Amino acid sequence: MSEDLLDPKPVDEKELGDELLLRPKRFSEFIGQSRLKEALEIFIRAAVERGEPLDHILLSGPPGLGKTTLAQIIANEMGVQIRITSGPALERSSDIAAILTSLEENSVLFIDEIHRLPRPVEEVLYSALEDFKLDIVIGKGPGARTIRLDLPRFTLVGATTRSGMLTAPLRDRFGFSARLEFYSVEELEQIVQRSARLLKCQIEPEAAYEIARRSRGTPRIANRLLKRVRDYVQVRHGGRIGVESCREALDFLNVDSEGLDEVDRRILRIMIENYQGRPVGINALANSIGEEVSTIEDVYEPFLLQAGFIVRTQRGRVPTKKAYKHLGFPYPVDNSLSSGQPSLFDDSTG
Repeated sequence: MSEDLLDPKPVDEKELGDELLLRPKRFSEFIGQSRLKEALEIFIRAAVERGEPLDHILLSGPPGLGKTTLAQIIANEMGVQIRITSGPALERSSDIAAILTSLEENSVLFIDEIHRLPRPVEEVLYSALEDFKLDIVIGKGPGARTIRLDLPRFTLVGATTRSGMLTAPLRDRFGFSARLEFYSVEELEQIVQRSARLLKCQIEPEAAYEIARRSRGTPRIANRLLKRVRDYVQVRHGGRIGVESCREALDFLNVDSEGLDEVDRRILRIMIENYQGRPVGINALANSIGEEVSTIEDVYEPFLLQAGFIVRTQRGRVPTKKAYKHLGFPYPVDNSLSSGQPSLFDDSTG
């Protein structure tokens, strides 16, 4: 049950629809990512004053942190239309050509998972992003010829969870790149309180804080937990979400005090018990817990790293002292198990 709750990606189309109610529409409503927000506000104001489209923007970071929301806010602040698509949905060069030719002047094109664009589609984008031109090949073989069409000036906002998978030619065509960071507990507490008002449910500040601290630094997870806690408290307690009923609901949902679910704990337990704290390769870890490598890299590992439960070395992943303490395992005195780097296990990692 908690595996879906703590997955930072949308579970289904219904959840994506539910998110529309909770998504901020303007920068003034957007909580967190303060430096990025300030930079975007400056760039947008400058572009609007000049009457020009915004430079192309690349947003990277783990899922659920607000990349799609920021793209929609950018369009709202610019006062222009936005077209939303994703890399996997653009299978042929004709797909992206149809979208580009239908854009309005100064509009925003948002491509989620842009690192998954097929190469032919990506190559069509090069001239579109740089010169606002579209090259179309007519015919085949020796008689084929190329026609160059003018495109309306637009802003591409690309989102990726794997910035390292972007090709250099595509990455170089973005005028501004930024990485979204995990949110602080205080920022998530504000998000939970705002979402509770929109959902018309009453919640005590201490309960909002309890949800925030178990939300893995991710607004999407915070909103998801809030809705499930609301359901539990409505049925079991029939009223306002208090801190005790909130903790009871989160324990029922199998989300512990650090925001870890059963899979997280199983990953750490295998690293400690099966590998005695030695460095573990990602493939060996995936085989040990029966998960896909991509699932571990996208869903579990980013938070475990950020929260200080594991560290990455050249030889593999290593559990930290914080992981031993959280699971109740005795910390090994012989730190040579950690590939001869005892500093990985000192208090600073926890």
